[in-house]
Amino acid sequence: MILAPLVALLTRVPWSTLLTRLSEPDSVSAIRLSIWSSLLAALISLVLGVPLGWMLARSNNRLSSILRPIVLTPIILPPTVAGLALLALLGRNGLLGQSIYNLTGWAMPFTTVAVVFTGVFVGMPFLVLITESTFRQLPVEIEDAAIIDRASEFKLFQLIALPQARSGIATGFILSWARAIGEFGATLMFAGSMPGITQTWTMQVYQAMDIDLQTAYALSVVMLLLAVFVMFALRKQIRDAFKS
Repeated sequence: MILAPLVALLTRVPWSTLLTRLSEPDSVSAIRLSIWSSLLAALISLVLGVPLGWMLARSNNRLSSILRPIVLTPIILPPTVAGLALLALLGRNGLLGQSIYNLTGWAMPFTTVAVVFTGVFVGMPFLVLITESTFRQLPVEIEDAAIIDRASEFKLFQLIALPQARSGIATGFILSWARAIGEFGATLMFAGSMPGITQTWTMQVYQAMDIDLQTAYALSVVMLLLAVFVMFALRKQIRDAFKS
């Protein structure tokens, strides 16, 4: 059920013309946009998600049991619903978007900024999930020693927790980046698919299916190989992040 579709995709790839199809202007533009926008989204997720993971790990069980499901909701939210939610918030008539538009005359939807924002929305929960689990596994004796030495909560986070959790944080960063670069439905709803502006790698695959199926296979197999590489490279870190 899992392996067969992946193998089937590999059998349909035009290997002899793979590089030529990947170097087409539309393909290069879409890949470039996806890479830099997903990296930026992952960096923003890192800045916001690591402190959030720390807060969830340090908060009492009652508070974390309420906040955690909310933070992780985008993981299971249907992509089209996620995109509609972003429109409801930041669209020209959205909850916040209307005020932004009235003040500046600028609206986020269907811009490159919307691509990045969508990547943060769908990718950051993965980083929070990994980092919270990693923070919870930190040696208690080190934390106790820091508290005895009157270390503040910020110092504990900055000087002890962050260095000790760097492997989990790096894993969360890569997973959030991988999630952002592969997003389709939410990005299509919120950012559209304008070549050179919001047309990402996955959208180029979708468009190529109607124009040149062989190019769609070529673009897809690179994403497949990237996904397999990421999961193999992080298999130990992911296992360690969730060990009891």
